[in-house]
Amino acid sequence: MLGKQHLPLLRWVALLLLCAAYLQGGLVKLFDFPGAIAEMNHFGLRPAPLMAALVIALELGAAALILTGRLRWLGALALAFFTAAATFMANRYWEATGHERFMLMNAFFEHWGLVGGFLLVAWMDWRERA
Repeated sequence: MLGKQHLPLLRWVALLLLCAAYLQGGLVKLFDFPGAIAEMNHFGLRPAPLMAALVIALELGAAALILTGRLRWLGALALAFFTAAATFMANRYWEATGHERFMLMNAFFEHWGLVGGFLLVAWMDWRERA
């Protein structure tokens, strides 16, 4: 049974799970920089090397802010805005048909769930600091 003494750990694990895709994505891009550049080119982001470096810094840096609690609200807002922008760029289900449309639509709305989670984290952090 979880007691009050376990709540900080449970909260941190929940934040880690919320940040997991960004930690994984940032690390994969960091260790496969040519792949990260190819991804930026795929989405038309130029200059691709600079954009890849910025995305890596954002994903890892914002997740670190959230997990350490230092400027947690800022990290959460950064990932919320990044996720919203990336969702419109990468999950354009309205341009697809068939199974591809179904998969892109699922991803589109799942990402909005992440945006909502990050906005909630930012709001809770602001409230705690007030």
